[in-house]
Amino acid sequence: MTEGVTVYSHAGVHCLSGPETSVPPGEAAESLAAVHAIVSDHLPPGEVAIYEAGGGAASYLPGALLRRAQVTVVDLDPTQIANNAYAATLIRGDVQTHRFPPGRFDLVTCYNVIEHLPDVEAALVRFCEALKPGGLLLIAAPHPRSLSGLVTRYSPHGFHVWFYRHIRGHARAGEPGEPPFPVHYHPLVLPRRLVAFAEARGFEVMYERVYESPRYPEMRTRRPWMAALLDRATDGMNLAFARRINVRHGDYHLVLRKRAASGRAGT
Repeated sequence: MTEGVTVYSHAGVHCLSGPETSVPPGEAAESLAAVHAIVSDHLPPGEVAIYEAGGGAASYLPGALLRRAQVTVVDLDPTQIANNAYAATLIRGDVQTHRFPPGRFDLVTCYNVIEHLPDVEAALVRFCEALKPGGLLLIAAPHPRSLSGLVTRYSPHGFHVWFYRHIRGHARAGEPGEPPFPVHYHPLVLPRRLVAFAEARGFEVMYERVYESPRYPEMRTRRPWMAALLDRATDGMNLAFARRINVRHGDYHLVLRKRAASGRAGT
């Protein structure tokens, strides 16, 4: 156990009511469904050990999986820890430095978290060593080279709070424990670099998809006129890039599997 962290325990608790987030709209929902199928198919039957790095008050994992899991959450934010009602063990700590015994977990998830970390490499090394051979690592994050990623990276945090409140309709945005959170966009957040890092440490790619950010379908429902303008603008940007990239592809899912012989997993 890392010194200086606080551990809370929900002894015997596997999953309380309402642990899952609402399904994201558009391509994000399709990709998440594929992730659910892969994770459910490749994890062993019976009880599984899951580590959610930076887990908040809800999980993106399927309820059927959570109901047979012992979930451990590590998060620095005391409000996120207080709001979590489904993890068996809650640890107030830093995912970049917190260490578990090697080979403890069947699944490690880091969902919309690594973009906020200044030392992604340190966090990834901790995740790698905490996984059992054959275990899965699920990472979801914004794509740093998409339009939304670039705007997020180079605009002030106050603008992000305004966008969440007035465009996305999150009245409590920016309050303690509520998104948006400050971003860092370490170089390893880029999917190809992340894959190369993991493969060098004995992991194989099970699933990888970059998809349209759910902010676009959200906006098409909440602010159709604004969405129409943005769609036209991004269509023009994609054409200018000769369609080599799609600037609306603002998020990605990545599922990696730790091979049985992963010599560098803990380095």
